[in-house]
Amino acid sequence: MSINNYITESGKEAWKPLIEAGVETRGIFIKVLHFDKETQRAPTFLLKFEAGASYPYHNHPAGEEAFVLEGEAYFNEAKLTKGDYLYTPPGSKHGVKTEVGCVIFFRVPEEVEIVAP
Repeated sequence: MSINNYITESGKEAWKPLIEAGVETRGIFIKVLHFDKETQRAPTFLLKFEAGASYPYHNHPAGEEAFVLEGEAYFNEAKLTKGDYLYTPPGSKHGVKTEVGCVIFFRVPEEVEIVAP
C-alpha cells in the first residue's frame, strides 16, 4: 500500500460541528486525522473552539495528549497557549474552555467519560 493512503490533508478538509449525544458541544468543530476502523472511533483529531466555547468536565480512562496550535485554552485552571503540550495521565479529569478561541491537536486513545458536576 502506498504511503499516500495514510496522509490526511487537513488543510483541504472542512471543519465539522462536533456532535456527541448528551454533551453540549456548541462552538466546537472537528477535523478527523485518523479513524480507527477496529474501534470505530477517531483517536487523533483537531478541535477548533470558538471564543467562549467549552467542553464539560470529563475523565480520560486511557489518558490524552493535547498540543495547542492556535489561541489559548484552559484545562481546568491551567492556561495553555500556542505551542504548549499537555499529557493527561490515564484516569485524570478536566474540563476545557477558551475565552478567545483555539485550535488543538488531540490524541485520545480511548473514549472519554463525561463526569457529572
